[in-house]
Amino acid sequence: MRVLIHGSELTAATAAAALSWVGHQVQWLPHADMPWFSLREVDWLQREPHLLDQINRSCHDGTLKICSDVDSIAVPEVLWLSLSPSQRSAADSLVQEVARNHPGGLVLVNNSTFPVGETERLGSLVGTPTHYSVALPDMLEEGRAWDMFTRPNRWLLGCDEAIGESMVRELLRAFNRRSEVFQRMPRRAAELTKLAINGMLATRISYMNEVAGLADTLGVDVEYVRQGMGADTRIGFEYLYPGCGFGGPNFSRDLMRLADVQSSSGRYSELLKQVLDINEKKKETLFRKLWAHFQGDLNGRTVAIWGAAFKPGTARIEHAPVLTLLKALWAQGVKVRLHDPAAIPALLEEVGQRDDLLTFSEDPYQACEGADALMLVTEWKLYWNPDWARLAGLLKENLLLDGRNIYDPSFVAGCGLHYRGIGRRADPS
Repeated sequence: MRVLIHGSELTAATAAAALSWVGHQVQWLPHADMPWFSLREVDWLQREPHLLDQINRSCHDGTLKICSDVDSIAVPEVLWLSLSPSQRSAADSLVQEVARNHPGGLVLVNNSTFPVGETERLGSLVGTPTHYSVALPDMLEEGRAWDMFTRPNRWLLGCDEAIGESMVRELLRAFNRRSEVFQRMPRRAAELTKLAINGMLATRISYMNEVAGLADTLGVDVEYVRQGMGADTRIGFEYLYPGCGFGGPNFSRDLMRLADVQSSSGRYSELLKQVLDINEKKKETLFRKLWAHFQGDLNGRTVAIWGAAFKPGTARIEHAPVLTLLKALWAQGVKVRLHDPAAIPALLEEVGQRDDLLTFSEDPYQACEGADALMLVTEWKLYWNPDWARLAGLLKENLLLDGRNIYDPSFVAGCGLHYRGIGRRADPS
């Protein structure tokens, strides 16, 4: 099939790579805000497994053509939109341009992070009953995008016409052989379902963080509680790990979109407000534990931080807990030494040079030399099994603050360190 993909999001790059890989003739028009010559240099694309290699291979094989403007585009059968909410105007103009030059049978696939109802509105712009609009909400996760696209567990397919459904099924047939992955529903239902899923996941995380706070107060190890809750088949273990807050561009954006949908419909959600409030407060939890341990005596101290990215496997820091944490530490005159294997350029761009309060280390142990405490913020795999004897010798006050509960408290305490996790703690005997 002849496919035109528009956008510079992860979903656009993944669709371009995967659809051209299985033989579709793909044209990819990145958004003007991030043209290809800039997009190919961004860290997240270079780090995403398989994507850049497959894009280059498909370009070489001739199944993928990367375009710089609308004039160089041939008429497609499928127009695939992967845009951010701020780029809705670009979607309008392109849809109208392509539809005007198409004789009929065009399928518009809205894979963008747009508000509920946008697929219907975009469909109305094509102006003919022989064109079809389909909602295919973005379900990809950064760091796993290729696998999730090519071996999906499911697609939410928002479709009101049989012909549109048939075209999308053919488009994605190569990725639908193991089992039926399409869950068809009306277009608005698919768009709302995507938001509702992320709202539920965020609610689970925030609820578990509330339980962890209660466990701290009562002197209970929250790991026992988590294991007990997860063993209940009605609950399960997914997204039941307490931590120092979630972030990321898509997850946070979806929650705000869900809140906007609630507000615009005249329904105020106290629950969603609480979920968001709990998460923002949780981003300061490591600071509060540091404050409590040193009884507020923080001015002039030095803290090492391991991890800045909002999750392992990415260089992005949008809404990441480290941003809130840094502000709280700097307000108390705390100097920070930070290590992250990928996110330092993004952090520098966000906070600028802070030679007096922030230095970066190329080695995680170098960040700990002479520091009063170590904060684990992002659970990169290289942090999971440190040299404990070396670490104990580097930290002046032997304090480890584990924001992701990846360490065993009793083992850490046995190595001579004070351990403070989320709902967990232990001290050297």
